[in-house]
Amino acid sequence: MLSTVGNTPLVELENLFHGSPVRVFAKLERFNPGGSIKDRSALSMLLAKIHSGELVPGRAVVVESSSGNLAIGIAQICAYYGIRFICVVDPKTTEQNLAILRAYQAEIEMVCAEDGDTSQYLPLRMARVRELVGSIPHAYSPNQYHNHLNPRAHQRTMAEIVHGLGGRVDYLFCSTSTFGTLRGCADYARLHDLRTKFVAVDAIGSVIFGGQRAPRLIPGHGASVVPPLLDPTAAHEVAHISDLECVVACRLLVNREAILAGGSSGAVVAALERHLPRIPAGATAVMIFPDGGDRYLDTIYSDEWVHRHFGEVSHLWKEHTRADSRP
Repeated sequence: MLSTVGNTPLVELENLFHGSPVRVFAKLERFNPGGSIKDRSALSMLLAKIHSGELVPGRAVVVESSSGNLAIGIAQICAYYGIRFICVVDPKTTEQNLAILRAYQAEIEMVCAEDGDTSQYLPLRMARVRELVGSIPHAYSPNQYHNHLNPRAHQRTMAEIVHGLGGRVDYLFCSTSTFGTLRGCADYARLHDLRTKFVAVDAIGSVIFGGQRAPRLIPGHGASVVPPLLDPTAAHEVAHISDLECVVACRLLVNREAILAGGSSGAVVAALERHLPRIPAGATAVMIFPDGGDRYLDTIYSDEWVHRHFGEVSHLWKEHTRADSRP
């Protein structure tokens, strides 16, 4: 099962920006077995330690703070090898993700208090991870925010994209959170002397690039703390995208390409649309879509949820779906 991680489809999107002189591709990471790009990070951070004997099935305990995709990626690996997994989450974790984790026999640790300084759950979740690792024999935390095996996994992601396009990748649009994906892709480009321009896609309300901390509705990109893996030189440009822009872009993606994608995928679509007028004709632009939309059916793809948070905004995507706008 774990051998199916990676080698995800790279597809050309012909309808999304129909008439644009820029060729647009999407790397569909939902086709990993756990449903997201985080399968790559999880495998990179755990497999070497399992093979080296540092993590012994039946004895080792993996502890990690994650509310979604990484947790699921780790859970499937631990289930495969018979390793106990404790996942530290908070009340924002969806019931669907909790159900998936339980199906993989993961143990759930719920942190319900917010940090007094940041009003965020993450600092206290990380503190709980440290407590558990310090009190449980043979416990190990991959710590995706610090672990350099996280970005190393995505050198392969970039290699797959470059190989799929015959070596030419002019622009890469990538959402940022732990900074693992963007840093790994940029590292590969540097090692192979590629001229790819990287656009980091961050959320409005995220502090990764020095922005003002603010509430965010859509998970998957952005962070309430600056990730230790941050390499500011990896990105040539940064695009800050709002929650509403994510929703609109996700809905357009379904209408035009029949791709049901997650919120961070919508963010990169919105970022590319914003940059299109500045991209030279004939250039090749690639977007990484970290996961699918099936875990966002109660939010992004729920008309009731969208109306509750943004009002009546359906015209923002319905006006783009007229038959005469299609090829």
